[in-house]
This record gives sequence, C-alpha cells and structure tokens, in this order.
Amino acid sequence: MTSTVLAGAVQLAGGSIDFNYQGVIDDFWRLTVDGLSYGAIYALVAVGYTLVYGVLRLINFAHSEIFMLGLFGQYVGLMLLGFSPSGDVYSQGIVLTITYLALAMIFGMAVSGAAAVGLERVAYRPLRKRGAKPLIFLITAIGASFVIQEIMHFVVPKVWPKLGGTNAQKPIMLVEPTKQFSFGGADVTNVTIVIIVAAVILAIATEVLINRTKFGRGIRAVAQDPDTATLMGVSRERIIMLTFLIGGVLAGAAALLYALKIPNGIIYSGGFILGIKAFSAAVLGGIGNLRGALLGGLLLGLAENYGQILFGTEWRDVVAFVVLVLVLMIRPTGILGESLGKARA
Repeated sequence: MTSTVLAGAVQLAGGSIDFNYQGVIDDFWRLTVDGLSYGAIYALVAVGYTLVYGVLRLINFAHSEIFMLGLFGQYVGLMLLGFSPSGDVYSQGIVLTITYLALAMIFGMAVSGAAAVGLERVAYRPLRKRGAKPLIFLITAIGASFVIQEIMHFVVPKVWPKLGGTNAQKPIMLVEPTKQFSFGGADVTNVTIVIIVAAVILAIATEVLINRTKFGRGIRAVAQDPDTATLMGVSRERIIMLTFLIGGVLAGAAALLYALKIPNGIIYSGGFILGIKAFSAAVLGGIGNLRGALLGGLLLGLAENYGQILFGTEWRDVVAFVVLVLVLMIRPTGILGESLGKARA
C-alpha cells in the first residue's frame, strides 16, 4: 500500500477513515499534552475499578455513576458557596480560585465517597452475606448503574428543579483556559496544569496509602487471601468499605477535573462513556493493579488523542477500545499484570 493511499480516505460502512499520519507528527506535542490530561482523569476513575476488583473480584459497573454523582456533588457545592451558572468566569485572584477549586473537589469527593459506601452497603453486602455467585454481583452492579442514572434523570429534578433532568447543567466557570507556556509547540493551559498536578498528587497519595499504611496492608492482605487475613484479625467488612470509599473519593476528585476540562458535561448520563473508558484503562494496565490502572489511563488518553487525528474525530472512542483489544491479545493480564494482593510495600 503506497503512502498516497494511506494519506487518502478509506470508505468503510458509509463513512471514511483518514490516515492523517502527518497531522499526528505535526501536532504530536499538543496531542500528547491534551491526551495526558484526559488520561489522568481516566486513571483516577480506573483506580476505583481496580481496587474493588482486587479485593472482591467484582467488576463494579456502577462506579461510572459514582463518578457522575461526583460531578453533581461539586456542582451543588459551588452553588452552596454562592456561585451561579451565569456563564461568567470567576476572576477574584489565584488564591481564592484555588481555594474554591479545593472546596468544590472536597464536595465532589464527599458525595462520591458516601455514594460508593452506600452502594456497597445496600447492593453488595447483602449478596455477600447470602453467598451469591459472581454473576449475581455483576447483574446487580449493572442494575444499580441504571437505577442511579434514572434517579438523577427523573427523581432529583422533582425535588430540586435546577438539578438533574434531561439537559446538561449550565456550567459554573471557576477557571477560564488560558495559555501559561509552550512546550514543543504545544500550548499548556492553566486547566491542563491543574488536572495533571492534581492527578499526580492524588495518585501518589493513593500509592502511599495502599503500600505504606496499616489500612493499605489490610487491603492487600484481603486481596491476597481474605480467609487468612480474617484469622489474623483483619476486619474484612471494614476493608471492603474502605476500598469502596477510596475508589469513590478518587472518582469525586476526577469529577471536578473532568468538569474543568468539559464544563458542559454535567448530566445524568455523563459518567457512562467515561466509566467504560476508565474500566478499559484498568484492564489495559492490569485489572487489580493500582499502578496498572494509572498507566492504563494515561496510555488510553494518549491513544485516543492520537487516533482521532490519525483516523478522524468520529473514531476517537473506537481507537481506545481497539488498542485495548490489541494489547490483551498479546498480554491477556494487561501491561503490568500484577495483582493488588501481590503489590509490594
């Protein structure tokens, strides 16, 4: 196949794929910076999937809705602080902006964390007590996902008309993206810096918590051998609750970062596609592996960003999942493949 053909368009299923490899080369650094910012968000959400799987061997498909609740949590928090979705950008100085961003993140983390713990207690704990089979947990997770979505879709607007419903919430703009510096020809904005720095700090904090604290040792012990851990005095139920809490808190933090990146994405169905991508990131890096989730998220963000230029914007989501399939064909356990229970302190 010649370069002329590659540079052209291939007709496929009524659409076209543009092999714009020159566009990837020309915009490589811009695509990389933007991809890392998306990937950082995927990575934080992916940690929730990988922690729960590592401890319970459960794919918590309702985790995408925990993320969605975090979106609404930070939004409501800002409204309680006196902000309104007027469309005007907050401009009262860097210190106050950072303060309000931190408060909004705390609101989102609190809502998502509480929702995750509530989900575990209401939906999953009764099944564990009855010795339900893994398939029952999976069906329950999918059902819980739809229930949470429809609560935000139909129930919440009846109680608070300004929240939920069919249409996306009008964004509250705390930060307007502005160029801070250039790197390799790519403009790095303040929003990109906030997302990447916050994600790195949260990732390091989670790594320290899991590998350097008593609670973390308990999580790894239950992940490796729950029966022996219980005999050694580890409370399995408390560890499971803590695992859901950590995953929910990180999803709430990711929700604020996502709202900064895509301010008009606060809607009852806003967590669905991102949740699937975050789950894919967890599998890509190695499901049940904390560092694998972080690596998988970053790689997925880069792959889909390069892919949308190489193949066309409409193929952005497809590229991410094709990359996942290709990697798993070569390495079924994911890139790192080490389970949470085998992680070293």
